Amino acid sequence: MTKRVTLLTAAIFAAVATASIVQIAAAAQQPGAIDLQGQADQGKVTYAKNCSHCHGPNMVNSGTITPDLRAFPDDKTRFVTTVKNGKNGRMPPWADILSEQEIADVWAFVSSRRSQ
Repeated sequence: MTKRVTLLTAAIFAAVATASIVQIAAAAQQPGAIDLQGQADQGKVTYAKNCSHCHGPNMVNSGTITPDLRAFPDDKTRFVTTVKNGKNGRMPPWADILSEQEIADVWAFVSSRRSQ
């Protein structure tokens, strides 16, 4: 009986694993599929170059008025608007410096590092 249960468990596990692999492969082949990790990686580079001097290398800069970006709310529209237009005269606008893609990449990076 135990051997039968073990074989059944193994068969179910194999079926679930195979289905997962097939779904992942299909999603990766879809036109326009977004590589979120690649986007976050690029955002990390853009962040380091343009944002870290005020917001800190780890998205928090103690001793300044800049917010802890690890705690930034899950609000992409607010983030993009703030980056493009600046904030309260303390953060300059970046719309003429960063492209739409660079801003999206930085959002992907910030989102990937959000505190749970």
